[in-house]
Amino acid sequence: MIKIRNLSHNYTGGRRINFPDWDIDSMDQWLLLGASGKGKSTLLNILAGLLSPTEGTVTHNELNLHSLSGTALDRFRGRHIGIVFQQTHLIKALNAIQNLQIASSLAGLTFDDAHAMNLLKDLGIHELRKKYPHELSQGQLQRLSVARALINKPDLLIADEPTSSLDDENAFQVLEMLQTQAKNNQAALVIATHDQRVSQRIDKSYLL
Repeated sequence: MIKIRNLSHNYTGGRRINFPDWDIDSMDQWLLLGASGKGKSTLLNILAGLLSPTEGTVTHNELNLHSLSGTALDRFRGRHIGIVFQQTHLIKALNAIQNLQIASSLAGLTFDDAHAMNLLKDLGIHELRKKYPHELSQGQLQRLSVARALINKPDLLIADEPTSSLDDENAFQVLEMLQTQAKNNQAALVIATHDQRVSQRIDKSYLL
């Protein structure tokens, strides 16, 4: 489904990172591992189409992701790639359901009310759908950000360091949530982390 070939990125100042070739098949679950500063976030941003590589290609179902630009790239990302950032980046002026609605709107898609309610129920926050971000706990915000990432039924779900600031119990709950939701929504899952606890739950790993 997703193939990385001959990929590299040059940073300001001349530092260069070369990324090994990588194949991610449909519904695969992978860890992206490496110490801080090794390029995990850079690679995630390239996978998500948020950053262009200096050299090489990322193909998504045979489409060269970085051959797209502007609105076409934004639409493709919105429809095919769901991202759970370290910070939730929810829109404070919108309530929970409206944050999901705008994600569909920006991707040029019709909002699927039934799918949205099923997601919120699966994540245990459907009763909070009219609440605003400032009214939610950190755990609830994280669950809402997962719902937003999945609302458009993406092929690929990406999570950046989702457990780094959590204790053991909450870290495993978040990991279980991501794995279950990716499987239920038939999405491949890539989790970037330096948290060794996560390696106990996912077998496939890509090391930087």
